Amino acid sequence: MAALYDDKGKYFTPVIPKTPIPVIIQMATHRIEGNIHIRPDERIKDEIDRSEPFLPVTEAVIYNPDGTIFASTHFIVLNRTQINWILPVDEMINQT
Repeated sequence: MAALYDDKGKYFTPVIPKTPIPVIIQMATHRIEGNIHIRPDERIKDEIDRSEPFLPVTEAVIYNPDGTIFASTHFIVLNRTQINWILPVDEMINQT
């Protein structure tokens, strides 16, 4: 893809399409439910393994250890080293 420049010389990069995937993320003390975004034809693991230090999550609900809602936000970034596990909601077998 060719780079695009406007009349003032501003550089534009192509937008990479991504698909939102609903997930549950367990951190050390909080659970987060939201969407991570992956590129077409890639797996969640591919997104997790990227070298960037933070994982963006959209439409996030953050839960306290007792299950009460701590906060809700349209966007949050998580330090990848602090994530204990990620569960794709669509792959859950027993939903209670």
